Amino acid sequence: MLNAIRQFVKEEEGASGVEYAILLGIMGAAVVLLITPLSTAIGNAISGATTAINNANAGSGS
Repeated sequence: MLNAIRQFVKEEEGASGVEYAILLGIMGAAVVLLITPLSTAIGNAISGATTAINNANAGSGS
């Protein structure tokens, strides 16, 4: 995949700003689609850790 992108960027014949903008838009959309579920998973992990810590503190009598 990276080789295809590098070849696309090196290719000077017919490459225009519009093509680069389309490529940038596709890459931006991919980043958004990947980060959204990842941020949810991180939030759930932090919430679970917080709950575990609170439960441990409640059980210790502190």
